[in-house]
Amino acid sequence: MSSEIEELKKLVAQLQKEVTRVSDQEEIRKLQYKYGYYLDKCLYQEVAELYSDHPDTCVEFLGGRYNGKDGVKRLYIGRFANAFTGRNGPVHGFLLDHPQIQGIVDVNPEGTRAKGRFRSMMAAGTHESIKDTHPRGLVQWWEGGIYENEYIKEDGIWKIFRLKYFPFWHATFEKGWSYTKPNYVPFLNTVYPEDPQGPNELLDNPMLWPDTRVVPFHYQHPITGVPVAEDDLRAPHFGQDLSTSAPALTLSKPKSEV
Repeated sequence: MSSEIEELKKLVAQLQKEVTRVSDQEEIRKLQYKYGYYLDKCLYQEVAELYSDHPDTCVEFLGGRYNGKDGVKRLYIGRFANAFTGRNGPVHGFLLDHPQIQGIVDVNPEGTRAKGRFRSMMAAGTHESIKDTHPRGLVQWWEGGIYENEYIKEDGIWKIFRLKYFPFWHATFEKGWSYTKPNYVPFLNTVYPEDPQGPNELLDNPMLWPDTRVVPFHYQHPITGVPVAEDDLRAPHFGQDLSTSAPALTLSKPKSEV
């Protein structure tokens, strides 16, 4: 009898652990989805408060890294708000939808950190009625990007730890992605404080369409257990060797883990 009770206790413990893991995954997906809904409406203060206060917190975007909570606020509340709305919240006639889709989340065994891969397909632009009053004028564009993010659990609450967004392609609404001009969105090239809204540091190997290198996966293949070969993450020209491709992209790690 006592052995059966012990087996039942072990089973309950295993089930509790599994329920916690599944619950954590769902909370992280909800966190990322809420990020997208706030970002849609340019609620940049609310976005910034989704991030951890950990010193290794960061956002990587367009070839730059914004470090710490101060860097996060400088990007959203400074750079984005000034460029798009001039306030915290939307302005009449400006569209900036960021659906967060295809979320794959993996939590570490301790239940303290997690990684997630998401996709965004953005529609953005201005209505013709505000073309003379909005700083962007009359514009409309598409954008597709991949997130490879890290999350951290602090005081029982999941927060964004390191958001790494790779805007994979841009396209004008009129002509689509086949006619995207090179350097359609210029990479960041000046750091803070020289640029008051700039990143703390610049990153190697930024990418934009028509560069189609693979954003590395935080997970291994679910059947073989083998990661994708580094050479297969590159994108040479059709029928040519790897020398025609830029180096494979890599995912950065927190400074405390390097």
